[in-house]
Amino acid sequence: MAATASNPVPLSAAEIASLALSLAHLGAGPQSTAARQALGHLLATAPASADDTVTASLATLTEPLDADTAHRAKLLAAAICDRRVVRLHYRDERGKVSSREIEPVTTLVHGDHWYLVGWCRLRHGIRAFRFDRMVAVEPSDLRASSRRPEQYLPFQRRVAAPVQPKQARRRKHAEAA
Repeated sequence: MAATASNPVPLSAAEIASLALSLAHLGAGPQSTAARQALGHLLATAPASADDTVTASLATLTEPLDADTAHRAKLLAAAICDRRVVRLHYRDERGKVSSREIEPVTTLVHGDHWYLVGWCRLRHGIRAFRFDRMVAVEPSDLRASSRRPEQYLPFQRRVAAPVQPKQARRRKHAEAA
């Protein structure tokens, strides 16, 4: 079915993440206001969602970020685009502050909160960090690994990665043993 003004196609998690990253790039300037208004119009014409989390997430995108959060969002968006590591000072849910080197992968909005999704070099794994718990973000000149955002977004169907030739040889050798 083709999308029309009266029958828009629902946004995927990847599209929502892209909108979030784009809005982070715009910060709180005049283009940001216009983009959020356009998104608000799009959401007003979208079919009613039975999922309150999706509804809250989309509504959160239409709200401007405060100046400090917008500044951090711009730094993170630049790091994602440039594939650069950031040093993140983060306060967890218990109030404990830690400093970590993060390879940013993408941003997303879930419910009422913005998140950075990235590879945590301290924990050696993918983690999500709420924007409102970030104490500070410092850019670095360190290169981040290339990671595909769609592998780390929630609500995405998992698709098995194609087996690489080296992995296929290892499997074949292991099966023969």
